[in-house]
Amino acid sequence: MSKRFQELDWRPTPMGEISLRRRRHLASGTDVYEVKLGDEWLMSSMFTAGEIALADLGLAECGGGELDVVVGGLGLGYTADAALNDERVRSLLVVEALGEVVEWHRRGLVPLGARLTADPRCRLVQGDFFAEAAGSGGFDPEAPGRRFHAILLDIDHSPEHVLHPGHAGFYRPEGLRALAGHLHPGGIFALWSNDPPSEAFNSALTQVFPETEARIVTFDNPLQDNTASCTIYIARAR
Repeated sequence: MSKRFQELDWRPTPMGEISLRRRRHLASGTDVYEVKLGDEWLMSSMFTAGEIALADLGLAECGGGELDVVVGGLGLGYTADAALNDERVRSLLVVEALGEVVEWHRRGLVPLGARLTADPRCRLVQGDFFAEAAGSGGFDPEAPGRRFHAILLDIDHSPEHVLHPGHAGFYRPEGLRALAGHLHPGGIFALWSNDPPSEAFNSALTQVFPETEARIVTFDNPLQDNTASCTIYIARAR
């Protein structure tokens, strides 16, 4: 049995102090993994429905055949893991800004680390997703200019609640237009947001992508004994 609470790692980073914690959930007897950046709670293994839905809903919109996929934001790995459950995925590139988070997976400090690092289809890359989206070189440092069938993004809390001011431009038409250039024709961009659907962001999407929608995903919240929700945006490139 694990300790009731343990801080598995703590590091200063350019984005603030990041910590990985494990605590015993007394009601269920399971271990809960949590990540905190500065004063903000980034993620918890108690709430993974949104991360999984991002992969499931986004990839469901892709056509048949083998898929090359990018996931922006590694976190605890639930979006990447859900993507690997799709047998069509032949390659998965996960772009994570913080090397500390990549190291957690490679050291096996988080539950999905061993699976992600052992799957030959999956490659974890430290990099700035937003800078790479804006540039012509793209996301794969080994193949500049490479295009993908799907790009799944889960980094900021929402288009209006970003972790760093430098991310804000991505959610405007010019930022989304640059991202679309990294997709194959008909490719899918999907985004997780913790907020309800945003008219402003949907307007930006429709200026770039011919097909867009915002789906609300509901899930149980055992801490408050009710349901919670998030939004998954899905857009198809020309």
